[in-house]
Amino acid sequence: MGFAILFNIPKDTIIKSGIVGALGWFINLNISNIFDSAIAGTFSAALAVGIMGEILSRNFRKPATIYIIPGIIPLVPGAGMYYTMFALIGKNFSDAANLGTETLFIAVAIASGIIISSTLSYSIKRVRNKS
Repeated sequence: MGFAILFNIPKDTIIKSGIVGALGWFINLNISNIFDSAIAGTFSAALAVGIMGEILSRNFRKPATIYIIPGIIPLVPGAGMYYTMFALIGKNFSDAANLGTETLFIAVAIASGIIISSTLSYSIKRVRNKS
């Protein structure tokens, strides 16, 4: 909810966006533990946050980004970026390559999850409008 307050979203959506972020983080932790992959956990969480954001935006007639952005920010691999730079400064290039690759894949997983949920929402909306 802190990021929702920081971005000054409407007051009536702060708790909802906080719940979206909490559920996204819960999904991330559980999937990461089940599959032993931070990338799979992050992709699943980003997809879930995107879907929840689209559903809430439709139900409460607000933009989806109000719910998605505060839910995605906790998933951003800031520590991975930090440790990649730390390994580069320490001239530990193999660790830097491993950490950097994982960080890049996590960032791509976040983007892919949001794109897929947004595209899915748009496709469903288009099919409903045709009927």
